Amino acid sequence: MAIIYRTSALAQRHAEIGGELEDWNGMGTAWFYDHSPERAEADYLAVRTKAGLMDVSGLKKVHLVGPHAASVIDRATTRNVDKIMPGRATYACFLNDEGKFIDDCVIYRLSVNHWMVVHGTGTGHESLVMAAQGKSVAMIFDDDLHDLSLQGPVAVDFLAEHVPGIRDLAYFGIVQTKLFGMPVMISRTGYTGERGYELFVEARHAVAMWDAILEKGKDMGIRPVQFSTLDLLRTESYLLFYPGDNSETFPFPDEPAGDTLWELGLDFTVSPDKTGFRGAENHYAAKGRERFKIYGVRLEGKTPADIGAKLLKDGKEVGVVTFGMYSSLNEHNVGIARIPVDCAVPGTKLTVVNDDGTEIPCTTDEMPFYDKDKKIRTAKG
Repeated sequence: MAIIYRTSALAQRHAEIGGELEDWNGMGTAWFYDHSPERAEADYLAVRTKAGLMDVSGLKKVHLVGPHAASVIDRATTRNVDKIMPGRATYACFLNDEGKFIDDCVIYRLSVNHWMVVHGTGTGHESLVMAAQGKSVAMIFDDDLHDLSLQGPVAVDFLAEHVPGIRDLAYFGIVQTKLFGMPVMISRTGYTGERGYELFVEARHAVAMWDAILEKGKDMGIRPVQFSTLDLLRTESYLLFYPGDNSETFPFPDEPAGDTLWELGLDFTVSPDKTGFRGAENHYAAKGRERFKIYGVRLEGKTPADIGAKLLKDGKEVGVVTFGMYSSLNEHNVGIARIPVDCAVPGTKLTVVNDDGTEIPCTTDEMPFYDKDKKIRTAKG
């Protein structure tokens, strides 16, 4: 049984609409408001066609302040932080000494010597602590700061009514402003593949901010969305979830857990020619030695692949589906899979075998399945 040691200021709001608070990253998180397929479908459609509001405060927020803050982040993550100017953010990864993925994050540069690293359920915080030893830097784990994720095509129209200049905010840009009279940091980021925003507010303002967005945005179709909706959105948008897509969940025989960025398709998070970050030498040495590839599969019919469904090629088990989903909106039945390198090319014919024995023909395909050119998620404003 997980120990929930972090509490969202919105816990009561989630409970009032049926939220079952389950552990995610140590925080009670509203995975479901309603277990019905109808609720899952409605929440998914809200984000894809209108906008959904989610409480993603379970993400861990770490401030780094001081003259050595940049060097600490530079050592712990895969990005060249000198390229990040104040008011900008970027996506990055953490590796262990073996060059294997252990966490991902978004790095925010709030001012010259003030940074914030927002990471998931891995050991990113520990890597930052290691890199900070002996450095002139202060590290603050900030659980007072709450993160409300407003995602969907009407999010920009809603915010434009209340935040001047929001339409000029570039992808991964940051603005320090106010919303409904409350101080807020708005970043043009999210985990849905949509045009969306994350609103960072103090705990004392979180409930009022949540209520105001839902009240004032109701006529635009904005609604509270359960956390589990992210699995549907991320799957068709090629956004990985640690440890759900990793060998921590789907282990190799007789090998310790750990995947390389080359295997996960996350090698783009390493800044060109960067050296000196934790695990760098082993990361570069692993190129061309992939044991598997993360890749997409398209299934026939409307029955999605189960989590952990086996993948067969010519009757032999070759891989696994880490998450599958059917979209009535986009009319596709797709999944993220871990498959052999020689299968990770478009058009390889495989068979999904669900837990109940149902066999579903599928074909490999490149991801993302939704917004392939990424014009939606990267749009300005």
